[in-house]
Amino acid sequence: MIDAPARVSLRAWLVSERPRSRRQAFLIRVYQGWLTFAANRLAVAGLFIVAALVLVAILASHLAPYSPYVGDLRATRLLPPSAAHWFGTDDQGRDILSRVIFGTRITLVVVVLVALLAAPIGLAVGTVAGYAGGYVDAALMRVTDIFLAFPRLILALAFVAALGPGIENAVIAIAITSWPPYARIARAETLTIRKSEYISAVEMIGASPWRIVLRHIMPLCVSSVIVRVTLDMAGIILTAAGLGFLGLGAQPPTPEWGAMIANGRLYVLDQWWVAAAPGAAIFVVSLGFNLLGDGLRDALDPKAAK
Repeated sequence: MIDAPARVSLRAWLVSERPRSRRQAFLIRVYQGWLTFAANRLAVAGLFIVAALVLVAILASHLAPYSPYVGDLRATRLLPPSAAHWFGTDDQGRDILSRVIFGTRITLVVVVLVALLAAPIGLAVGTVAGYAGGYVDAALMRVTDIFLAFPRLILALAFVAALGPGIENAVIAIAITSWPPYARIARAETLTIRKSEYISAVEMIGASPWRIVLRHIMPLCVSSVIVRVTLDMAGIILTAAGLGFLGLGAQPPTPEWGAMIANGRLYVLDQWWVAAAPGAAIFVVSLGFNLLGDGLRDALDPKAAK
């Protein structure tokens, strides 16, 4: 336990206007960002939703009351919500709650993989274009404009049709279509940074262009890209669900939310619960990521704070 004087001393250390080390300066920025984030109650609610998604994905095997793949066609087909099956059952007699719980794993994997693939590509393209300028900037930005000219879902459909249906190919297709906005943001940040005295001093001591981009410009653009990636999580989830709905994402019997909605559209008038449960899951998780993104924008990018 930390006594009261120690807590006061720690807080004074974290709010000091004159940090004595780089470590203290970093922790001060983190602490101030957390205070800004915590002041936004909706952002905290979004963080709670996302944390719950991660926890459910990790503990899916323990939380699911039934198997997400096995059902009983004779006894449990299309049962309405009840004490035995909270979200009802589908046309194969499978428990929908269990399938929604296991679907969180697929959603989380898709979101993480797309972020890990698309964000570095967009960050690299944007910073190189912004710092190099000239023909390099024009060429990279025209390629970016080509990708931005098409709706994300339509372009993802084209790539999945070429690569073949499956969750792996869906992740690749979504990542290919997700990087242009990050490149635009990174380029805009780089244009404001490259003429600063800080970058001029680095150039004067003989640093190479690649070192300047990798070591001095990219780190300054990361916060803006992180905010945009978080705000794009909802779009990534909806795109993955759209591909699954059209049969180009995860294949049966994988419990993917978009595929579950596609399966439930045949019974939407009489057995509404088949499509309602995965649809509600998509809505709640997308809302959580949007609220979290708004909070991160205020905490990491004070210039964009309202």
